[in-house]
Amino acid sequence: MNPLARAIGSEIRTMFAPASDGSDSFEPGPGLFAADAVSRRIHGHVAAMMIGGVSALLLQMLHPRALAGVWDHSNFREDMLGRLRRTARFIAATTYGRQEDADAAIARVLKVHRMVRGTLPDGTSYSAHDPVLVNWVHITELSSFLAAYRRYRGRVSSSEADRYFAENVVVAERLGGRDVPASEGEAQAFLRDIRGDLAADRRTREVRRFLLEHRAGNPALQPALSLIMRAGSDLLPGWAEDIHGIHFRPGERLAVRTGAKALVGTVGWAMAASRN
Repeated sequence: MNPLARAIGSEIRTMFAPASDGSDSFEPGPGLFAADAVSRRIHGHVAAMMIGGVSALLLQMLHPRALAGVWDHSNFREDMLGRLRRTARFIAATTYGRQEDADAAIARVLKVHRMVRGTLPDGTSYSAHDPVLVNWVHITELSSFLAAYRRYRGRVSSSEADRYFAENVVVAERLGGRDVPASEGEAQAFLRDIRGDLAADRRTREVRRFLLEHRAGNPALQPALSLIMRAGSDLLPGWAEDIHGIHFRPGERLAVRTGAKALVGTVGWAMAASRN
């Protein structure tokens, strides 16, 4: 086996491996989604999903109440990539797992959400059970995964995109979402309507820095991780870049997209080759 394929494949499998106690393990099988679901296609490409996951986290932290949940109830300074891993395991279990595995994954998230509540510095209360926050996290993830797939993997038609959002309504509803956007147009309208609630402050900047400057466990893979982080930033809508104050130098976007396209292909090859 090619040594590079072995290194990349091993690092990715380690990053997305089940928890040490096996609590988030699952078996492939029929579950929430049919075999021909659009979700199964979009969620099946690791590197594109990682880029989309970074973009989703950058979006999510712009909502003060969502940010408070991370700030007050997580160890993001020590385990920023851990959140990406847990999100990836949740997506995998609900997309590809048996019904009982999807049920267990949703139950674990609901258990954590029961503890995520508190008060913002201005006195506003927040709770992870807030249907608006559930919808916010859900729609930022789906929109980012879809955008990453379209940019780095292939075409998704408007009707397929609508199916993608409709397929995933069941997940958001079971997590506490209400009136969950069920099409791409509804998702875009939701993001437009919520924009006035978004902001970036000192805490946003600190969480963003811990995410984007995170170091790879294997130093040889740091350039790839840095590229994924930059590609995730580039995937943001322009209005979100403006709120964050994220900027790209002339020509940098093209370089990032060209490099990320090659990386997505390389990771796909490495994952296939490392199985042999």
